[in-house]
Amino acid sequence: MDWQGQKVVEQLMQILLVISGVVAVVVGYATESFRAMMLIYAGGVVLATLVTVPNWPFYNHHPLKWLDQSEAEKHPKPQVVAKKRFSKK
Repeated sequence: MDWQGQKVVEQLMQILLVISGVVAVVVGYATESFRAMMLIYAGGVVLATLVTVPNWPFYNHHPLKWLDQSEAEKHPKPQVVAKKRFSKK
């Protein structure tokens, strides 16, 4: 999954959960049934899971171009430089 696909997944998940939560509260209030509210919200969670968890092909429209191994060997890795700490005297 590419970066744009992850962004779409996050947005879809939030939209689906908010919509299912609002629908669940409205239906639960109208029918005065806590069970109906929980079942509707659970259905929304299952739907959001089925839409967002698998790596569906439409999440891979912008693949990343990785550096070739031969090109990577030409450029050395950056070295970490330790910072000096000054002690108070």
